[in-house]
Amino acid sequence: MILMTTIFMMIFLISNIMMFLSIILSKKSYMDREKCSPFECGFDPKSSARIPFSLHFFLITVIFLIFDVEIALIFPIILTFKLVNLFNWMKISFFFMFILLIGLYHEWNQNMLNWTN
Repeated sequence: MILMTTIFMMIFLISNIMMFLSIILSKKSYMDREKCSPFECGFDPKSSARIPFSLHFFLITVIFLIFDVEIALIFPIILTFKLVNLFNWMKISFFFMFILLIGLYHEWNQNMLNWTN
């Protein structure tokens, strides 16, 4: 038992030393202008890389991801229809759909679904 503990301690110590050495050896000494620029291909940019981005695109993407994940969560509910009690399945399904509808109502109420304000 003592031998096993000693071996684990040695492995832990060696791994920590290796991580510490990798941190020290991987430090960058300086940052030059080319590495700090958004374009690393060697030529100067013609325009700014930081153009204004419409928030509507971001909101539509987030809404899509939320509903995409929720669809992935609905599939197991459908598959468990024959395996569980019908009353419990209905409670869980309606609760899940209720949460989805509350989220959809909140997005509609905050005018996130309207493309123009």
